[in-house]
Amino acid sequence: MQNEQLSPEILPGLDQVPLSTVGIRIPSRIWVPATIIGALLLALYYRIGVKLVVDWYNIADYSHGFLVPLFSIFLLWDRRKQIAGTPVRPSWAGLPLVCLGLLILIFGVYGVDLFTSRISFVMLLAGLIWTFLGSAMLRQLRFPVLILLLAIPFPAIIFNQITFPLQLLASKLASMSLPLLGVPVLQEGNVIQLPVMKLEVAEACSGIRSLMSLFTLAVFYGYFLERTTARRVLLAVASIPIAVAANAIRIVGTGLCVQYWDPVKALGFFHEFSGWVMFVISLGCLYLIHRLMRLILKPREEVGA
Repeated sequence: MQNEQLSPEILPGLDQVPLSTVGIRIPSRIWVPATIIGALLLALYYRIGVKLVVDWYNIADYSHGFLVPLFSIFLLWDRRKQIAGTPVRPSWAGLPLVCLGLLILIFGVYGVDLFTSRISFVMLLAGLIWTFLGSAMLRQLRFPVLILLLAIPFPAIIFNQITFPLQLLASKLASMSLPLLGVPVLQEGNVIQLPVMKLEVAEACSGIRSLMSLFTLAVFYGYFLERTTARRVLLAVASIPIAVAANAIRIVGTGLCVQYWDPVKALGFFHEFSGWVMFVISLGCLYLIHRLMRLILKPREEVGA
């Protein structure tokens, strides 16, 4: 079934036709199937999409989700010439992926699992591109499609498996640093006992929020300022230890304010304000790592995906 063409009744005359022959415009003969597919996708994912936007608004850990679709659209516009020059070769090979996406959507809807139903959209979109536009077009669009995964919140069971170790790691790093600054501490799990009071590293203080946001911005940053895939991946991976270290420094600062200043202010204004300050500092660290990377690894003229 590989490279088998779709029925002419479905997509007449599209086989092996470069989009560059019509500029970047969609040929009028595929407006009807494209409109039908778009309407079906809207009907299938309307409620799921609305709930996702609500989660972006209400869950601070995923507020960066608003930027992800916009970035994906920008990628399409930025690659418009390459997309227009990619030949369209419809193939039945993408149909199994379409069926798998629909099956996962059914499991997600009737199993009341938002993560599964949201993931199914990415799979279904990739399958539709493969089926109607071909594998070459799917390779051209794989990054704009896969980037949408960054906007999907993790399921609770995975989220908890990430946040709790981060809480313990942040507590341990802060407990190791505070005595060096003259503040004796006693760590019990995610609770740091200071001479003045107990300081709990709660889930919201685990650093997952800054980690997710910084990782997403690192992906954006790498796309704009690096050419090779390897360097882009390196920048994205570098954002993880930066976010963890920044969160630990934030907790250390909070502990110092509790001990030497005012516990109420330290856990109020300073705690919130320091989060923004450390995030800006994290962006600066990401920039410095990028500059160091470019000094050590001389940029090549090859263009990455």
